[in-house]
Amino acid sequence: MTESNDAQALLRAVVGLRDCLDEATFPLPVPGADPARRGRVELLNQLDDYVIPRLRDLDAPLLAVVGGSTGAGKSTLVNSVVGASVSRSGVLRPTTRACVLVHHPADAHWFSTARILPTLNRVTGAEGDDPRSVRLVTSDALPSGLALLDAPDIDSVVSANRDLARQLLSAADLWIFVTTAARYADAVPWDLLRQSVERGTSVAVVLDRVPPGAEDEIGEHLAAMLVAEGLRHAPVFTITESQLGPDGMLPAAQVAPLRDWLTRLGEDARARSLLVRRTLAGALESLDARVADLAEASFDQVQATEQLGAIVTSAYGNALDEVSTGMSDGRLLRGEVLARWQEFVGTGEFLKQVEAGFGRLRDRVVAAVRGQPAPAEQLGQALQSGVATLLVAHAEGAALEVARRWRSVPGAEPILAGGQESGRVATAGAGSEAGATARVAGTRSVSDQPAGSTGPLGIPGVGVSSPDLGERAERLVREWQDDILQLVRAEGKDRRTTARVLSMGVNAVGVVLMLVVFSHTMGTLGGAEVGIAGGSAVLAQRLLEAIFGDQAVRTLAAKARRQLLARTEELYAQEADRLRALIEAAGVRAGQPRELTEAATQLRAGR
Repeated sequence: MTESNDAQALLRAVVGLRDCLDEATFPLPVPGADPARRGRVELLNQLDDYVIPRLRDLDAPLLAVVGGSTGAGKSTLVNSVVGASVSRSGVLRPTTRACVLVHHPADAHWFSTARILPTLNRVTGAEGDDPRSVRLVTSDALPSGLALLDAPDIDSVVSANRDLARQLLSAADLWIFVTTAARYADAVPWDLLRQSVERGTSVAVVLDRVPPGAEDEIGEHLAAMLVAEGLRHAPVFTITESQLGPDGMLPAAQVAPLRDWLTRLGEDARARSLLVRRTLAGALESLDARVADLAEASFDQVQATEQLGAIVTSAYGNALDEVSTGMSDGRLLRGEVLARWQEFVGTGEFLKQVEAGFGRLRDRVVAAVRGQPAPAEQLGQALQSGVATLLVAHAEGAALEVARRWRSVPGAEPILAGGQESGRVATAGAGSEAGATARVAGTRSVSDQPAGSTGPLGIPGVGVSSPDLGERAERLVREWQDDILQLVRAEGKDRRTTARVLSMGVNAVGVVLMLVVFSHTMGTLGGAEVGIAGGSAVLAQRLLEAIFGDQAVRTLAAKARRQLLARTEELYAQEADRLRALIEAAGVRAGQPRELTEAATQLRAGR
């Protein structure tokens, strides 16, 4: 591969990384998210402002950014170097608001377009205060091939100025750091100097306003600090405290060493190329660790969403287990269901009646069904309401558990806030029958929720179920009752069984089968309830065995149970999906860490 092809491959890899960064997001406030957001913006700025344009035009003029602390004398220095008042200076702070870029007239085409600093507007003429613009000034005092950019203060009281200053420093081939004898050890500039080392930016230092006679002492101390921070080879230019001329500029002799150095740099294509390539190589090498940090921060985002999703899965999985337990522990044979069953078959010593034979018992049931349809209908309604209430109660419990556990997950706040308008509690979902059964069974009915109520901690939508959950639960139970009738019809194929089913009634057999499904054990019942409900369960079991046989009854009950659990699982999956949609709406992409890592790998291969 030729050098040109190598450069093109490297450029494609950098553009690919840039596109990946442009799509990257860190929406959840997990630990490290704020630095990641800032790091992403800084990376994008450096790629757009410096790396990509420099890779495309290695021979473009060298850009030296003059930066430093408030009042260090940056603008005065720039004016003195070019011998003209091109940048506003004075005692008011901040002085430099919009940045000023000074270049040779022959280099105008390099800077008049958005080749570099594409987010800044180009202006000419009078000075402005817009921090999102760059004012272009031509000067024959600078050699072709070198431009000076006077940047805002790195510690400006105006945040927009601070941000712009840091952005401009990332766009520099060379940072001319201006400080004073009184402030050369300040923390803020040294943080940026360390950053320049990490990112490979070439640095020159101007030590301004040094008291006469203190040059050696201060210079030695500054030199030691530069060595300690990895800037051993950074040239240092010292300017002693001097009276400014009538034009507000430094004496020519004071700025001559810096002006001469810059002139030689601009006129020496080889030296300029070496500096540009060194800064560019450092910038490219710094991308590995910076992208790795973003990939790690992105992985933390993904982990947070996975944890939130696992909580949803666990909560509704536990709810389904509780429904399964509630179907077999006898709780549905309490209260109203038990009373309706007694009305259905009559009170008394029904175990003795069972022992006396199926015929007499069947006659009693048939008489109840045919002669008194209301008790049978009421029993079915009570069972339907009881089951619906059981489903809704555990769904609401799962929603509450999700809200409680989400509150403890770092970064979940936007997702919790995303549920603000996602739902309200249904107000009469399961109806009065469900409410009565729930209160007897010790569970909470949908109808017990006040209209317009919110979730825990004042968070609507998270911590409460869907508004139509009660309605959907009742529809589920009705559809399951249809399933049971289909099972009864399918089981009664032979003539004898069919006759027995018809003699008792398909609906009555279906109701009795529901009772069998819910009466395997009665661990939650106590006292007199055990005897009554237990006898009811045995009676229901004996009735069906007399029709179908004991093995067939076990098979029918198992099928009916599986069908109800399958429908419940689907219902709970819909509730869980509503919460997962809130997680997805946060915008965390599971593939983002891999994409960032792969983009960095491609860049390494291209270097």
